[in-house]
Amino acid sequence: MVRLRDRFPLKQGKVRDIYDLGNELLIIASDRISAFDYILPDEIPDKGKILNQIAAYWFDRTASIIPNHLISTEVKDFPGNLQDVSDDIEKRSMLVRKANKFPIECIVRGYIAGSGWKNYKKTGTICGIKLPEGLVESEKLPESLFTPSTKAENGHDENISFEEMARLVDPISAEKIKEVSLRLYSFAHDILMEKKGIILADTKFEFGLYNNEIILIDEIFTPDSSRFWDNEGFEPGKSQTSFDKQFVRDYLISKGIQHKENIAEDDEILRLPEYIIQKTREKYSQAYTKITGKLSI
Repeated sequence: MVRLRDRFPLKQGKVRDIYDLGNELLIIASDRISAFDYILPDEIPDKGKILNQIAAYWFDRTASIIPNHLISTEVKDFPGNLQDVSDDIEKRSMLVRKANKFPIECIVRGYIAGSGWKNYKKTGTICGIKLPEGLVESEKLPESLFTPSTKAENGHDENISFEEMARLVDPISAEKIKEVSLRLYSFAHDILMEKKGIILADTKFEFGLYNNEIILIDEIFTPDSSRFWDNEGFEPGKSQTSFDKQFVRDYLISKGIQHKENIAEDDEILRLPEYIIQKTREKYSQAYTKITGKLSI
């Protein structure tokens, strides 16, 4: 039995397994789920396939805004030395161009939620950006905010200012990345709101350099990288019905877990009850169907 990890160098992220094929990468989306910097011991069935297919859907539709790293999601199109591996990679894998990744996570916020809401209540700001007084939870922001953070290999990402980002990257690339991030958010927000019944509250992107050109990498507009709300019944002033992993976050918060603490990742307190696993799978499946129009993967 030939397995991928026996043949190619492997880098394992929180959710994705990345195999170095030389000039290209093979990215496999697992069913692992992370929250508050923990990789939880229980998996969400079919989650990886759903993430992979949604990302491919958006890579195709945003290619006119910025090129991306996707080559193919069809195993039959992969190199010949991948055709005999035993790993189940169908529908959960993509062959991509190998780019030099910028060490930045590019977050765009269109609504006030999550950590942004917590910070606003305390300081009247989000990531150091002053906002008008009197905003309420889940309210649409006067204008979308670009709030970059460092991309930590281990541990928690740290919010930084745009000026700090420009020093880490370079001023010209930083301006380009900011402009493209805001355009991508606006593009998807309008489509999801008008045609899919989904509010894209916030999202994050990653970029890299390929042949001296900035391209979009990693994933795009998935339930792992975005906060999706149901537009039906949307009401500012409270938390919203979501189609992402907020359901898991809320469960962990109910157990008193909100940030990385001295808890082993196999600790029983991080185990998810079966109803949480199934409800989360349902949320991801609903997002897949609403976004792609397909009933099943």
